Amino acid sequence: MTTARPGGAIRLLTANLFHDRADPEAFAAQLRELAVDVACFQELGARQAAAIARVLPHGKLEPGATRRDFNGMGIAARRPLAVSRLALPRRDARIATLSPNDWPELGAALELVNLHIQAPHTFPQWRAFATRRAQLAVLLPYLDATPEAPRVVCGDFNATPLWPAYRALAARLPDLALEHAALRRERPRRTWGPWPGAPRALRIDHVLGNGVLAANVQVVRVRGSDHSALLVDLVREA
Repeated sequence: MTTARPGGAIRLLTANLFHDRADPEAFAAQLRELAVDVACFQELGARQAAAIARVLPHGKLEPGATRRDFNGMGIAARRPLAVSRLALPRRDARIATLSPNDWPELGAALELVNLHIQAPHTFPQWRAFATRRAQLAVLLPYLDATPEAPRVVCGDFNATPLWPAYRALAARLPDLALEHAALRRERPRRTWGPWPGAPRALRIDHVLGNGVLAANVQVVRVRGSDHSALLVDLVREA
C-alpha cells in the first residue's frame, strides 16, 4: 500500500526497467496508482517510453535501441521541466531543473540528476572499473562546483553503501532513504535481485539530496524488472 503523500511534497520515483523487459503497461499503471510527479529511468526501452509518456507527458525520454542496449535513460514529469545532459564516459547523466514557477511546492529551483553508473561486472572488468572511475572523475567536480545547491542525485549507482562510488556521492549529499530509515530505527530496504522475481539482495538504487528531506520512502516492485523502484516524497528542508 502506498503511504499518503504529505502536503507540499513532490513524489519522485527512480526505476531501472531492465533494458525494456519491465512490463510497459503495468508500469504505466503503477505510475498512475502511485501518483508520481517526476520519475527517473535507467535501461529505458522504446515500449516503456511510449507507455510512460501517456502518464507523465513532460521531460525527455531517450530509450535504448534494443533489449541489449543498457543506455536508455529518461526523466518524465506531470509538469514542465527542462532536461539536459552531463557528458560522462560510456553513459551521460540526465539533469532536470524543476523551476518554482511550475513546482511552487519547492520554493526554489531544484536540480535533479539521473545516474546509471557503469556496472562493475561488465566484461572485461578492468575496463568496467576504469569507466566507473572516469564517470566519477567528471561527476564529482560538477557537484563540488555548487555544493550548496538544492539538488537530488538518484538512479542505479551499481554500488552498495560499501562501495567507493556510493561513498564518494554520499559524502556530498545525504542518503535520503538511509536518513528516513534511521528515524524509524529501521534499515533501508534492498532494491536489486538476480532476476525479476527474486528476493532483493542488494541496495544499489539510491536517492541522495541536498536542501530536501524525505517525508516518505518506499521500495516498490516493478513487474518484469530485476530492480525495485525507489519512491520518495520530497519536502523542502526547513
